[in-house]
Amino acid sequence: MTAPADPGAVYPVGLRLAGRRVVVVGGGQVAHRRVAGLLEARALVTVVSPEVTPALEALVAPGSVTWHQRGWADGDLDGAWYAVAATDDPAVNAAVAAEAERDRVFCARADDRGLSSAWTPAVGRQGDLVVGVHGGGDPQRAVGVRDAVLTGLTDGSIADRTSRTASVAPGSVVLVGGGPGDPGLVTVRGRQAVANADVVVADHLAPQALLASLPADVEVIDASKLPRGRSMAQEQINELLVSRALAGKRVVRLKGGDSFVFGRGYEELEACAAAGVPVEVVPGVTSAIGVPELAGIPVTHRGMTHEFVVVSGHVPPGHPASLVDWAALGRLRGTIVVLMGVDTAPAIAAALVEHGRAADTPVAVVTDGATPAQRTLRTTLAGLAQTITDEGVRPPAVWVVGDVVSLGAGARAPGA
Repeated sequence: MTAPADPGAVYPVGLRLAGRRVVVVGGGQVAHRRVAGLLEARALVTVVSPEVTPALEALVAPGSVTWHQRGWADGDLDGAWYAVAATDDPAVNAAVAAEAERDRVFCARADDRGLSSAWTPAVGRQGDLVVGVHGGGDPQRAVGVRDAVLTGLTDGSIADRTSRTASVAPGSVVLVGGGPGDPGLVTVRGRQAVANADVVVADHLAPQALLASLPADVEVIDASKLPRGRSMAQEQINELLVSRALAGKRVVRLKGGDSFVFGRGYEELEACAAAGVPVEVVPGVTSAIGVPELAGIPVTHRGMTHEFVVVSGHVPPGHPASLVDWAALGRLRGTIVVLMGVDTAPAIAAALVEHGRAADTPVAVVTDGATPAQRTLRTTLAGLAQTITDEGVRPPAVWVVGDVVSLGAGARAPGA
């Protein structure tokens, strides 16, 4: 068999395998990784192996993968365009490679790159952009370079107008949930959208570090809504999104948490749809779950709670505008997470106790979640009001009610 001995003697080519048969021999972790990439390329994958990993088996039932539950047999590459030999038996891998060579099918041997007719690069994807890196025979080197390129594409340090066109269409709006504050918690798609925007309409709770990396020609509009303070009217925000998009701009609406969890994101989607503006939604890590988690508090725990409820505390119990059934919440045994409930905390705690929750139920108040200033205060429903006063708690803060608070393991906020 003839195989490239020189690590530099590689011709990089992109195989378009969609709808074409590919055979993977082996069912272990290496095979699993190769199958995942091949499915992303929409190849018709056949796996030949007596056993497969649970993850691979899960792909068989819906028909994503064809599995021949047996050992390798001569002729298994009939009709294949590409092959992967990924068993833990070098003799079997050699037999697969020999048949591939005979049938002029390129084959990647997982156990011996030097005897492979094809090398699998370190691959990364961003939208329709595919990055493949060969590391001169060193897989770790290839992975390092690939990750550096993807990081640059994601954070905007490697970007141009061509990539903007591919990632975010002109005359459209992307609603990005920025997560609870730490820019590292923004989704990859969210980072891409921000990096490729012409206009970013941002809240003060959005990850501000993302704005600092934007090119000078990107218009940044402050749409902050300060608690009991200055705020941009929602109608004005809607108009800004629509007008900039209709002017042909790539518009990103960036806010903290998730846009659809007390974020009025659906109102913005409706405004765009009514104006005929294409709109995409990018979910974010909601602070209702993310902030307690960063403080070491799970909102659920086996044997302790079977439910958790997220409630807005922006208006107190008994207020005419309140839509919350506080009596029902008071009867719950599970976890209650309160957002936007600093000023109303005393009234909410009193209502929960009045309707059945024990006064000594543990409470954790997490302020400035997902930032270096994050701190966690522990108290009870009976002591919540005094704790907020004594500690000078101000928004943003999330507070959690329930037995799960006692599980807090002291997780640290990013940068802390």
